[in-house]
Amino acid sequence: QVQLVESGGGLVHPGGSLRLTCKASGNLDRLFSLGWYRQGPGSQRDMVAYVTKYGTPYYGDTKKPRFLISTDGAKNTAVLQMDNLEVEDTAVYICNAKLIGPDASSLDDFWGQGTQVTVSS
Repeated sequence: QVQLVESGGGLVHPGGSLRLTCKASGNLDRLFSLGWYRQGPGSQRDMVAYVTKYGTPYYGDTKKPRFLISTDGAKNTAVLQMDNLEVEDTAVYICNAKLIGPDASSLDDFWGQGTQVTVSS
């Protein structure tokens, strides 16, 4: 089992910055990637950014270059630095871990509880 603990959400003015942290624990032997999704009111859950176990970052549409994702050396903590935030970035940001399935042909998703990010003047 994998546990994901998020921190760093809050209220910020447009143009401001926030830093979200997700720490993964548990059985991470099959960890493939660690990253962030977000879900705004009445919207679907969208991928924001993630880092694979090889250290390669991927970003969802329009997130780069305002957002930067990084991990620690052990790759069990993912940090999302968000700059120049816009009102449209308001959402619940949810940490995601993808683990390689037992048959090595699929990925299993694990989710955190989510942290609210509100961008408002």
